[in-house]
Amino acid sequence: MLLGADHVRVRVPATSANLGPGFDSLGLALDLWDEIEARAVAGPTRVEVEGEGQGEVPLDDTHLVVRAAHAALEAVGAPEIGLDLRCHNRIPHGRGLGSSAAAAVAGGLIARGLIANPDVLNNRAVFELATQFEGHPDNAAPAVFGRGTIAWMDDAVPRAARLDVSSEVHPLVFLPGQPLSTRVARAVLPERVAHEDATFNAGRAALMVHALTSQPTLLFEASEDRLHQSYRASVMGETLDLLDELRQAGLAAVVSGAGPAILVLATTPLGDAIVPPGHWRVLSLDVAPHGGTVSRIS
Repeated sequence: MLLGADHVRVRVPATSANLGPGFDSLGLALDLWDEIEARAVAGPTRVEVEGEGQGEVPLDDTHLVVRAAHAALEAVGAPEIGLDLRCHNRIPHGRGLGSSAAAAVAGGLIARGLIANPDVLNNRAVFELATQFEGHPDNAAPAVFGRGTIAWMDDAVPRAARLDVSSEVHPLVFLPGQPLSTRVARAVLPERVAHEDATFNAGRAALMVHALTSQPTLLFEASEDRLHQSYRASVMGETLDLLDELRQAGLAAVVSGAGPAILVLATTPLGDAIVPPGHWRVLSLDVAPHGGTVSRIS
């Protein structure tokens, strides 16, 4: 596979996974974007980062975007190259908004933009490559396809279906000051759950799909969960306390992904109407109408 360009620009949205009961399956793309400019170079890789993650992430071949781009290029038989990346990151790291999935998707899109036949790395191929880096597809799916998604594994192959989210759904994100790794958040989950709880979540996950697409007035009931959120209180107590307060106020609040951020699925724009005490930042966002994009720069 030959290269067809040497300079591309990529945009990838933040995502929120689980959406309450849809553990490791439901996801939502949010209108908050990482932007990366990438050049193919003959010399060593170099990475510049502005914004989220600045001073915290590696600036060489071990950077996640670079690793994902090299993996995608290798998968289609493209030549080995160095990369010069300029990253403008807006997606907070370690908060449950899909920053690592966005990086993995960005790498695949960079490779697509650089090769002579970009159709070889279509959305499905990028989705599969990003899932390999993530380990599960719930964040990668909305980052690639946009809007809402249902994701699942079929004999180790990731699959996804896109949901047309109602225009009456208005996401609101509460960001805590401190991050939490997904590994720590998942480590506190039990290996087994009661059949009653599994049944409860199956019903609520189905209801969530209906609420997101057709009847947002059911979002509060649809966002109830018994599989993962309460078990995480030991590692994100402040998050669970605020979650309880928001739900007591009648808001469809859930832990965003593995946390510790909180996502509220409101039916009217709330803006900055709710400002919790402590080190919380509030982001009023739209649902991203599409997933990541790549364009060539002449």
